[in-house]
Amino acid sequence: MYYVNSNRKENLIKMLNDVKVIICGKEYKLKTSESPNYVFALARALEAKINATLNSKSGSSPYDAAIMVALSLADDLNKANQHLDNIRNQTKEYVDEAGKSRIELDSALKEIEVLKSKNAQLENAMKLKQLGDKL
Repeated sequence: MYYVNSNRKENLIKMLNDVKVIICGKEYKLKTSESPNYVFALARALEAKINATLNSKSGSSPYDAAIMVALSLADDLNKANQHLDNIRNQTKEYVDEAGKSRIELDSALKEIEVLKSKNAQLENAMKLKQLGDKL
């Protein structure tokens, strides 16, 4: 794989990079906001996957290998998104559970204050009764 010159063009709204990559002998011109090095790394990884598929399946064309790689990458993306959704759901459950626990804690602290107040009232009433009994 060969990498050809990349030029930066500035746009008032967004900087776009013109990046040329060659994958399996074919040149592709891309406009992207990503850095050229990032795009080159993607292209190298893609070509490596295509070549690995070509080497493992005799008689495959680069097109067939590219389709198989695309299918594999789509599967990886789908599984990663499902995993991300599971993590989000689990995080939401943890946040909800923490919120409920906080509400329970606040309620328990209020109840403790009420009980302390009742206890103080009962202690005062008991002291008054003891004083009355002494008199």
